[in-house]
Amino acid sequence: MNIADAKQQVKDTVEAYLAVDEVGMHRIEPAAQRPLFLIGAPGIGKTAIMSQVADELGIGLVSYSMTHHTRQSALGLPFVVDGAHGSLKYKATEYTMSEIIASIYDYMEQTGLERGILFLDEINCVSETLYPSMLQFLQFKTFGRHRVPDNWIVVCAGNPPEYNKSAREFDIVTLDRVRKVDVEPDFESWKTYAEGTGVHPSILSFLQIEQDCFYAVESTPSGKRFVSARGWTDLSRTLTTLEEMGKSVDVGLIGQFVQDSAIAERFAVYYELFSKYRSDYQIGEILQGSWTPEVEQRAQQAAFDERLAVLNLLIDAVETRAKEALEHEAVVFEVRDALRQAKERIVGGEAAGAVLDEFAAQRMDELEVRRSSGTVTAREVRLRKMVVEQLRAFQRIGAAVGGGSEAFDALGEAYAQLVSEMSQFADESSSQLENAFAFIAKTFGNEREMLVFVSGLSTRPTSMRFVSTFGSEGYARYSERLAVQERRNDLLERAKALEL
Repeated sequence: MNIADAKQQVKDTVEAYLAVDEVGMHRIEPAAQRPLFLIGAPGIGKTAIMSQVADELGIGLVSYSMTHHTRQSALGLPFVVDGAHGSLKYKATEYTMSEIIASIYDYMEQTGLERGILFLDEINCVSETLYPSMLQFLQFKTFGRHRVPDNWIVVCAGNPPEYNKSAREFDIVTLDRVRKVDVEPDFESWKTYAEGTGVHPSILSFLQIEQDCFYAVESTPSGKRFVSARGWTDLSRTLTTLEEMGKSVDVGLIGQFVQDSAIAERFAVYYELFSKYRSDYQIGEILQGSWTPEVEQRAQQAAFDERLAVLNLLIDAVETRAKEALEHEAVVFEVRDALRQAKERIVGGEAAGAVLDEFAAQRMDELEVRRSSGTVTAREVRLRKMVVEQLRAFQRIGAAVGGGSEAFDALGEAYAQLVSEMSQFADESSSQLENAFAFIAKTFGNEREMLVFVSGLSTRPTSMRFVSTFGSEGYARYSERLAVQERRNDLLERAKALEL
């Protein structure tokens, strides 16, 4: 199955294993909860979906790679204890708590999350000495005498032996203790993830045209040549950062992520063209509604792969702007809530600067706890830091005015200015989106290119949140037209299928 289906399997399984009846008993007893075992080529996203599932379900996640574990670290260290049976006295060996299981208790203590996923990666790479203990763990979820807490679900992953020399093929005895899920590389599933996380538009455009370049593994006399979803994702982050820094990108850098020289060279040529499109088409001017007749004429005469690049550039620019607008709004709402909480204390005479400094410090403390436990996304970290920075700005205003009603009125004026700036930015962002629709409609009409643009926006969660929050006449108009056209095409296809 593809990675999207595998994610749904994991999510459904975790929910089923955590489900309890009316008296709090697990609907599927923990002893009967077979661990999931995701097996698939490296770099297709097995690890990434674990954090996504944990985040979506609001539960914890503890991850371990089994490649470095010995029998001692997984099982625990032995120690001798005294025992007795009637008059018989004896000594016996027991074990300290497994490092893996101990980490779950540490995690629960740090985060307060009592339910979660224990993810063991590279499970089929364990050493010969650890393998018998691992077999016991997969069946009973125990290392030695220590058991995984009942509200923690075990999920494992590994690569087939052809991809990893240290991996072993599990025997029937082992496979009979897990739920094996074969995961295959799939561009369409990755594309949905990539669009939602802002993968560089040049990569999306290239792979939409050259889907055979998405995933490849080949053995040659000089070694392995391969390219993976992980490689494209990591390359995307590097491209974005280097562009922001004004640095160049060449085939040598691309080849560090896309480790197939032929595919790296193909993408390098495309990336150079894509960068030229970005400059030639003046995307910023299109969004401002001031494109030139020359740009319009070139787009009309362009081949479809060039048009696709322009559309992805527009989608990326709109998405970036929408993200910034929604971040501004989120900051405004959090600052509003903080001011509401602080109002009584400030009006009552407490120093506004001290109260807001306290609120900012609390939010940073909460962030550090979540960061140390791995339960916060990069986006949440960025938003929380933006909120704290804005609270610090208000704290400086408060420090200058003291406390009481007059102090809160001064903060209210500053907050009104913040809201005004947010509203203006959102209005400008909406205008840019409408200008993009106008350019596409005027240049290409309302057919294939408009479908690509609307479909691209529809798969971007940030763009859709922006449209649902601030509205878009263009999206409402063209998405409805295309939905009608798609239904008409579907009916025509069904009619054809009925013909003799």
